Parts: sequence; C-alpha cells; structure tokens
Amino acid sequence: MAAEKKKPESFVKRQVLQDIEQSVQKKWQEAKVFEADAPAAGSPEASQEKYFVTFPYPYMNGRLHLGHTFCISKAEFAVGYERLKGKKCLFPFGFHCTGMPIPACADKLKREMEKFGFPPQFPAVEEEEVKKPAASGKKEVAADPTKYSKKPKSKVNAKSGGLKYQWLIMRSLGLVDDEIKEFADPQHWLKYFPPKAREDLMCMGAKVDWRRSFITTDINQFYDSFVRWQFLRLREKGKLDFGDRYTIFSPMDGQPCMDHDRASGEGVDGQEYTLIKMAVQKPYPEKLAFAGDKPVFLVAATLRAETMYGQTNCWMGPEIKYIAFDVVGGEVFVSTRRAARNMAYQKLTPEWGVVNELAELTGQELLGLPLTAPRSTYSTIYTLPMLTIKEDKGTGVVTSVPSDSPDDFAALRDLKNKEPLRRKYGISDEMVAPEPTPIISVPEYGDLSAVEACK
Repeated sequence: MAAEKKKPESFVKRQVLQDIEQSVQKKWQEAKVFEADAPAAGSPEASQEKYFVTFPYPYMNGRLHLGHTFCISKAEFAVGYERLKGKKCLFPFGFHCTGMPIPACADKLKREMEKFGFPPQFPAVEEEEVKKPAASGKKEVAADPTKYSKKPKSKVNAKSGGLKYQWLIMRSLGLVDDEIKEFADPQHWLKYFPPKAREDLMCMGAKVDWRRSFITTDINQFYDSFVRWQFLRLREKGKLDFGDRYTIFSPMDGQPCMDHDRASGEGVDGQEYTLIKMAVQKPYPEKLAFAGDKPVFLVAATLRAETMYGQTNCWMGPEIKYIAFDVVGGEVFVSTRRAARNMAYQKLTPEWGVVNELAELTGQELLGLPLTAPRSTYSTIYTLPMLTIKEDKGTGVVTSVPSDSPDDFAALRDLKNKEPLRRKYGISDEMVAPEPTPIISVPEYGDLSAVEACK
C-alpha cells in the first residue's frame, strides 16, 4: 500500500500575524511616534516624567544575530512599558565602528585576493575541512537545540561560524564575490552594515528615534567631537594622563590591541616573567667573539624567582635558533628571536621596537658554555641540552632548579646516567656534576621535593 502523501504545511495564521505587524509598524513610522523632541519651557510636556534607554553599540563587522536580539529586547520592552505608563521616552541607537576588527577583516580580504586570486580559489582540502569535521569513527549525534551549551564561544567565533577564510565568512552572510571585494576597503563596512542593522531593528519593531542614530569613528564628526570633549575635560580635571603600561601591542598597527580588537587571540593576556641574567664567563668562545668586551648574558624567563638559589645548570634547545642582540647598558642578551622582539617593545633595547641582531646561533652551538648564575650556590654552571623546550614560550633559555622542579631533576638525571647522550652533545662529566641544592622545605616531601617526587 502506497504511503499517504503528506499535506503541505500551512503558514496562513503566521502570515496574518506578520501582516498585522508590518501594518502597525508602518503606522508608527508615518506618525513618527518614537521621535522625541525636547519640550518647550513652561509647556505641559516639560513637566511630563521622562524615560531614557540606550544599548551598547553593536559592532559593525557583520549582521546582527540572535544574541543582539535577546539583549536589545530588554531595552525594547522596558521603553515600551514606560511609554504605556505615560512617560516621555527616548531610545537612540548607535553603531560601533571604531577599533581594529574591521581593518583586520579588510586586510584579510586583501591578502586572500593577493594569494588566491579573484574570486579566491582556496585549497580544496581546507575547504572540505570547513564543510565537514573529520570522521572520528563514532556516530555523530546532532546537537539538541533545546539544551543550553556551556561551551565557551568567543565573539570572533560567533561571527565567523568556524570558517577559516574571511572570504568564506562573507559568503556565509549571503554576499556574492563582486560584493565581497568591496569590503577590502574598511570604509565600505561602515556604509554597508549599519543600514542593514537598522533594517533588522525596524523589522523587529524597535521603538527607536532613528533621527538620533549614528556611527562612531571620525567619519561622524559630531560624535568624534563629543568623545574628544570628554577626554579633554577629563584631562583638565587630572583624571587622565599619559604613560606606559604593559598591554598586548600590535607592531603592524603601532598601537595597543585590546581583546575584541584582535582578528585572533581573543582572551590572550600578558604573562609577567622575571628575567634571570646568566653571564657567559670569559674568555668567550670563538662563536661569541662578535661581542668583543661587552658582557654577554643568556636570559631565562621564570615565574619562580625565589628558587634561583638552587640553580645547577641552564637548559637550551639544541635545535632552536637563538639570536644575540644589543640591549641598554652596553650588554648583549641571547634569547629566541620572538622573545627579543617582545623585549624591544619594553624598552630593553637601545631603540624602542628595534632589535639590533648581532648573530644567529643554534642551541647546539651554545651547549657547554660556563655561566655565572645570580644567587646560585655554584660559582659556575653550564648550558645543557633539553629537547622539550618550546621556542614560543618564555625566552627559549631555561634555568634549572632540580631540587624543586621534577622536570629539571629528571632531565639532569638522564644526562648523568646516559654517557652516549652526553657524548652526542659534547657534555663532559664536570658539566653535570652539580647536585640539587636544598632551598625550600615542603611538608611530606622535605627540602628536595622534586627528588622525592621522582623516586
């Protein structure tokens, strides 16, 4: 028996409600019911109770989404309720266009056209990865839309939908290639998205006085003057001053880059380290002859400066590339290139933001150097190999405290016990001779906690 043909769904009732909604909204616009003007002095309106509501300006690097609707609805319902109570209500609306996300997105589009042509032809494998996740062998279960997910999601992810290329993100907004290329100009974003957002809000029936709608940035000279006025008054009152502070900085843009201004790295914050200067003992080997008479320091970044009394050696990554560079005070530091760049923006180099690179050296070339380490109980310690050092963390130079660090103790023990490993890297018995120095007493572990933990 043939299956009974399913009747097409009817949306008549829904369409009737939408028609009523649009009809009422049209009457509101024609009657200008949400336009609020300042009442004349002494008029009956002047004594009328007032109610003002506003909403944090949504950022205009995309269309408004359901999260905006949810938040705006609170202001929307409040102003509507107070209007019913007879108050004179005002709801202006601004669109946020200041900051780095829009220029960052525009720059991405430029780079993608330069690299992949127009329209861009992205690598097929990467496009496939965007379309569907890799097979895991397990049956995929569709997410339940009625359940709340606590998985954190950044604003960048919320607007990108997980797509890798900016061009694909723009396509997901319903834009065609000829339209997308216009967004390589940051100014185009300011002309395109605010009107779209206004259309969406009007469809929602937002009770906004659209005469009082505006965008930020200096394109809007009125708003720009308003912001300038605030800062000038605060400066006059001594509430603002210029100075230095540690922050995430964009060398490309020459300015600080706040959390939501970044194209990537949202949520990343600075990490404060203490630099430990370990002096290379003279006479310098030939590979450091470029330094002349300047003091040369291997600089380690530590979070545990109080443990420096227990230093027995210094770790270097044999395959990692290090550089020697000039710092203030006529000294030479050795670290990874990444760390040197960070130090240059913290006034540690003679010229701010500039690294005067004297030489590039591999960790292998720096092994076996005799060092004088501050606060160490040993007058001389040596650079030894550690294969697990990460080039993108700290300075790439790691000071070793085997009394309190299990990793340091285990690595030092391996070198002591494995003569072939020492021979491979040219490490003598003398270089691994220092024993852990007791410095901190830990309940149940004693004053050599790492040694005890590794038993």
